[in-house]
Amino acid sequence: MNTLFQAAFGTSKPVIGMVHLCALPGAPLFDPDVDLVAAARADLDALQGAGFDAVMFGNENDRPYEFQVDPASSAMMAYVIGQLRGEITVPFGVNMLWDRMASVAVGATTGAGFIREIFTGTYASDMGLWSPDASKAMRYRDRLGRSDMAMLFNVSAEFVHSLDARSLPDRARSAVFSSIPDAVLVSGQITGEAAAMSDLEAVKAVLPDTPVMTNTGVKHETFADVLRVADGCIVGSSLKVDGDTWQAVDPDRARDFMDRVKAARG
Repeated sequence: MNTLFQAAFGTSKPVIGMVHLCALPGAPLFDPDVDLVAAARADLDALQGAGFDAVMFGNENDRPYEFQVDPASSAMMAYVIGQLRGEITVPFGVNMLWDRMASVAVGATTGAGFIREIFTGTYASDMGLWSPDASKAMRYRDRLGRSDMAMLFNVSAEFVHSLDARSLPDRARSAVFSSIPDAVLVSGQITGEAAAMSDLEAVKAVLPDTPVMTNTGVKHETFADVLRVADGCIVGSSLKVDGDTWQAVDPDRARDFMDRVKAARG
């Protein structure tokens, strides 16, 4: 198992809870009257109180998404994390949708243990033609002195169609060979939609020695089946009030989720 993955989480099969920040400056939904720090703190407290193994800060509300996020958005994300840094008691990560370089920058400067992004492939997407560059992102991470920051590669991105004719397992296997990710993530078609178990099983079958995580749509009723195959999971929408992606984390739903995880772990 990848050593950076182990160092980032300190546990087997980590369960990562999402802190979806309210829309940031530069995004159409940004509301200057919203207290971004207070909203993020409430979600963080709910996830840590429920016993999640790690948390990840993301800008899910910055719709429509961009390949290069507004610098003000990155600055505000870093500011919010900085304000909460002394209260974070678990490993944390960063994801600036869909900007790999911004994810590296914010993650590196805030002390994150990991980042998530699309680093490989060519896609037709809601944002247009997309060809990310893993080599630039990894070299940038190292130039910032954060070669210890794990990079989680989402190989079946949401909101896109891969223009690569190879199967998902072949694309995942190739990404591991050519770009040395610290983990591979398998996703559904959109945020909150589950990855197909057949996709997860097929990717894990060809990558027995690489951490493979499920990235979207994990629910209270499905996590046990998911973790029988996956090496961890990222959970967002199912923890929110009424299971609605755009709501705050519901402390009761978050606690119920992790109570079930702990019971399954024995």
